[in-house]
Amino acid sequence: MKQLNKTTLDISKNYPVKVLQFGEGNFLRAFVDFALDTLNKETDFNGAVAVVQPIEHGLVQLLNEQDGLYTLLQKGVSNGTLVEKQDVISVIDRSINPFADFKAFQQLAFLDSLAFVISNTTEAGIAFDKHDTYDGNPSKSFPGKLTYLLHQRYLHFDGDLNKGLTIIPCELINHNGDQLKKCIEQYCTLWGLSDDFLSWVQKANSFHNTLVDRIVPGYPKNEAEQLNAGFGYEDKLIVSAEAFFLWVIEGDDALKQKLPFNKTNLNVKFVDSIQPYRNRKVRILNGIHTAMVPFCYLHGLRTVKESIDDSSTGAFIQKTVFEEIIPSVDMDKAELEEYANEVFDRFRNPFIVHKLESIALNSISKFKVRVLPSILSFYEKFDKLPKRLSLAFASLLVFYQGKFNGENMPLNDDDQVISFFTKAWEEENLEKAVEIILSNEEIWGQDLTTINGLHALICTFITDIQVSGVQATYTKLF
Repeated sequence: MKQLNKTTLDISKNYPVKVLQFGEGNFLRAFVDFALDTLNKETDFNGAVAVVQPIEHGLVQLLNEQDGLYTLLQKGVSNGTLVEKQDVISVIDRSINPFADFKAFQQLAFLDSLAFVISNTTEAGIAFDKHDTYDGNPSKSFPGKLTYLLHQRYLHFDGDLNKGLTIIPCELINHNGDQLKKCIEQYCTLWGLSDDFLSWVQKANSFHNTLVDRIVPGYPKNEAEQLNAGFGYEDKLIVSAEAFFLWVIEGDDALKQKLPFNKTNLNVKFVDSIQPYRNRKVRILNGIHTAMVPFCYLHGLRTVKESIDDSSTGAFIQKTVFEEIIPSVDMDKAELEEYANEVFDRFRNPFIVHKLESIALNSISKFKVRVLPSILSFYEKFDKLPKRLSLAFASLLVFYQGKFNGENMPLNDDDQVISFFTKAWEEENLEKAVEIILSNEEIWGQDLTTINGLHALICTFITDIQVSGVQATYTKLF
């Protein structure tokens, strides 16, 4: 079988490199590169991507062997309809490992056509490393590498303000563009770079905060052989993704002109602030993920799809979102409900096996950020506690007892958190144990025993769960 490359598919068209991309993993290829490829196919964007491998070992060699080509499979449910699409993505022009070819990396700075920098180097990727040096070798950190390239570009074009770049990081941290800019400014100080260069960074370049939303399972290992047989070529970089796609970018009309996504069907939003969208995603998608895990796991279910398809837990999940989470969020109700329905379509995706055990990682810190704000906001707005979210909270505390009905729970959390709950549950008096847990300000950020009625409600739910199980507790409640 022939290997996937431009010769195999008779692809000859080349575009100038407009985008410098830090990262070559599954998400960027299934999200950003797919979006840019769509721009090339449906608009006059006419730009290619140069990929930089951010760490020493990665996929650059495979990408180059396939001339930057790979197959994207999009599978999911949209408005209740099954969606399956297959595309060969051809936007990548070259891929460089700066640790193996530093000169090729350096020369990217000199490209006259270059206009954008896009990245996804994991949440830990946007960080300042005081050990990075400006010595002709690649910095360990992504911001260090980018600072070096920006300085090289500044020198090459004699500080031309028209040669600055539009920088769009996609790492999943809040204010990612602002954080990246701050790191670059720190490198300017660390390396003793000139004030004129720092001024050029600030005036000629723009940094944009973003929110990205798409589930990307990645390489379909179990199906690869069958898929390649159907393709008629061998692709070692197949990537699968759900059908859902959302990219929110803080930017003005000038950025919209540079990236004409309005001429495509892609769900890309240019906004003044991503915070409402981030809040929506955290409270609805991430929030119900975290809230459902202990309730559904104690019920005996093990995946998201099983949980949403089950008549009892499915009702719990949907009513929690529509009757408790959405009313607690300060955004347009219709927009929130539309997003929630999209989330449920994603949960029903038969092509994605999302295990509750995986979502359970660090559930306590997740609950604090994703679910507790909805409980507190609902209480503040309506002067009463949201009973389903409170039941989810009680289920979480039972889950963190470590064992339920003789079965060990898959606790995967910080050692200090596990140790705290283990010690708290050694208290034989339930009311006292719950008081110890809810009053821990270090864990929850505040003393939750001050929330009128919460302690008593949690104790009642825990007792019912231990005696009758979560389903009987929920049925009794509603």
